Amino acid sequence: MKTTPEHNKRIAEMTFAAVYPHYVTKVAKKGRTKEELHQVIKWLTGFSENDLQKLIDEKATFKTFFERANLNPNAELIKGVICGYRIEEIDNLLTKQVRYLDKLVDELAKGRKMEKILRQK
Repeated sequence: MKTTPEHNKRIAEMTFAAVYPHYVTKVAKKGRTKEELHQVIKWLTGFSENDLQKLIDEKATFKTFFERANLNPNAELIKGVICGYRIEEIDNLLTKQVRYLDKLVDELAKGRKMEKILRQK
């Protein structure tokens, strides 16, 4: 499934603050903690809890969120299907980065072990 320019624009303009509560709810329903969620986000982006709160407070878009992120070099090891899209086939860099985050949150919610989620080469 290829992403469309409209889809990519919608992703870029979505705010992290709007999606973050859904991430928290999703992992909590499966018995995972907010701290574990933050660990996963920090691994991918390098953001501390303070950084995340600032991004939430300023209602940063995903475009801004990932422009400020220091993406983990092992992020390219995140593969598979999320939201109907195969991550490896997504051409738009920002959309791919957002799907990386979605995939990690999904794996956390599904009970995958943290050492598997935080990929190493």
